[in-house]
Amino acid sequence: MELKYENILIREATVEDAEFLCRWWNDGKVMEHAGFPNGLGITIEEVIEEIKEAKGKLYTIVYMDYPIGEMNYREIDVGICEIGIKICDFSKQNKGIGKVVLSLFINALFNDYGYQKIVLDTNLNNNRSQHVYEKLGFKKISINHNSWKDQLGNWQSSVAYELTKDCFVSFL
Repeated sequence: MELKYENILIREATVEDAEFLCRWWNDGKVMEHAGFPNGLGITIEEVIEEIKEAKGKLYTIVYMDYPIGEMNYREIDVGICEIGIKICDFSKQNKGIGKVVLSLFINALFNDYGYQKIVLDTNLNNNRSQHVYEKLGFKKISINHNSWKDQLGNWQSSVAYELTKDCFVSFL
């Protein structure tokens, strides 16, 4: 999958992306909402293996020819996939880029890949992401209080969302 819209490109992650992916995944500020406030502690070789194992389901988000984040999807049942996204360049957050990136990605998952439902979850404290998901038409399914522990042993809560094609609001 390669998707382009104006100054945004979503492309399959390659081993050439390993250096900045490694930097992001080891950055506790980037990874905090995913439960890793100290980062993953992963090597560049391990990142290269992750890219190879993703088999076309890990993507680099490029804005104005500069990588700013990553996203992924995985099929969890027939017609249903789960997505994840991180805008890792903090200077590009809160500028509407995430809504456009997600619109591109979701449109392709519904129209090109035939999924009927897209699900995701996010940290209950991640209000910015929840706002974006809800603007795109995602419906809150549940709040899971104290459902997992982060790498420091602190209990975390999450919000589960789902989106069907008929509820999708595109920002393209």
